[in-house]
Amino acid sequence: MNPIVTVQDAVTAFADFMEPTNAELDTIEREMPVILADVDLLDAHITTLDRTPTELDARRIRRARRRALAARVALVNRTAGASLPGGAA
Repeated sequence: MNPIVTVQDAVTAFADFMEPTNAELDTIEREMPVILADVDLLDAHITTLDRTPTELDARRIRRARRRALAARVALVNRTAGASLPGGAA
């Protein structure tokens, strides 16, 4: 039995534009601490979905929220520092 393949799939299956560029990969790598902190925060929230959050759960969520915020601040500071040529006046 032969599989049915559309012309669109056959044409774009191995197209160059389907892969991320080096610039996109660099951006993902730069944002990885933020992504991982957001995953930790989401994980902390998910653990409390099926039960009443305890004080330990609340502490875990607060810590994860602080880490996510700190990661975002660090990313913004790195981005702002990289985009200002010549340093601060």
